Amino acid sequence: MSLYTLSAAEAVQRWPDHDAIIDVRSESEFAEDHLPGAVNWPVLNDDERRIVGTTFVQVSPLEARKMGAAMVARNIAAHIDREVARQSRDWRPLVYCWRGGQRSGTMAWFLSQIGFRTLQLTGGYKGFRTLVRERLDALPAALNFIVLCGRTGSGKTRLLASLAAQGAQVLDLEALAAHRGSVLGGWPGRPQPSQKAFDTALWHQLHQFDPARPVFVESESARIGQLRVPQSLLDRLRAQGACVVVALPEAERVRLLLEEYAFFAQDVDALCRLLDPLVELRGRAAVQHWQALARAGQWAECFGLLMTQHYDPLYDRSTRRDFTALDQARVLPVASADAVAFDMAAAALLSG
Repeated sequence: MSLYTLSAAEAVQRWPDHDAIIDVRSESEFAEDHLPGAVNWPVLNDDERRIVGTTFVQVSPLEARKMGAAMVARNIAAHIDREVARQSRDWRPLVYCWRGGQRSGTMAWFLSQIGFRTLQLTGGYKGFRTLVRERLDALPAALNFIVLCGRTGSGKTRLLASLAAQGAQVLDLEALAAHRGSVLGGWPGRPQPSQKAFDTALWHQLHQFDPARPVFVESESARIGQLRVPQSLLDRLRAQGACVVVALPEAERVRLLLEEYAFFAQDVDALCRLLDPLVELRGRAAVQHWQALARAGQWAECFGLLMTQHYDPLYDRSTRRDFTALDQARVLPVASADAVAFDMAAAALLSG
């Protein structure tokens, strides 16, 4: 039998040694968050957990345990039939559940009995979650950030993509959050992850950066859609991050917004609903005018006014509040919204 246990810190340190990371929690637990790269082999699915729990309360603990044991045995057998038959003798899985208790212990025991060198995560996902929170507090202080500032539509996200393509270290918070960060920023057909999943993805990204090299990141507010950016990261960006102001001509900013938000042409009512909450900030007359332009298909004028009347004043005020040295920041001109222009700007930025 080859069954071993290790802590979350040890699991992270030995990440490349794991041939598979197996999450044996239910599908809803897995969907909320899981270890990076994990696969879901529930020993009890959501319905089964509900049935066992109801039996525990309404019948007896003994009946619930008998029922649960049979379910667990059938599920583990199915996972082994489906997933394990093709594995070689030197396959090394890491198994975890919520607290590192019976669910992962049972799966790990079966795999070890087959002869695989099986690792069980002590403390389970809960222990891993504690490690993520602790390291999110500590990791930003060890990194050197270069913060891309610039008004809405200036192409900061496109510049990040060009920088990444040219080998730079890039932290794309909006990609991790599945949201562009504005009132219109939701991604069609893609819900935001849970806060826990966002934290895990952010930790995993920060964990992989080389502290000796700069990390490029876009300036963000404390929230991206429904998700909170860790305060430790915000503090580091605002206090220590060197700023670069991305400058794209206004007409090109409108063009970029038209490209990125073209999907609203298929659902104008959705856009209008998103604009409704801005009445309190900008007044009913302004918001109704933007909505009328959208309904009339006058998208360039609509987005142009949204930029100048709402986004620009809001962004200027927040960035000057959060980045006190912004007036001394390097200005990076970008000629147009074309990809080649951002590639050229990225090369200029990387060359110093």
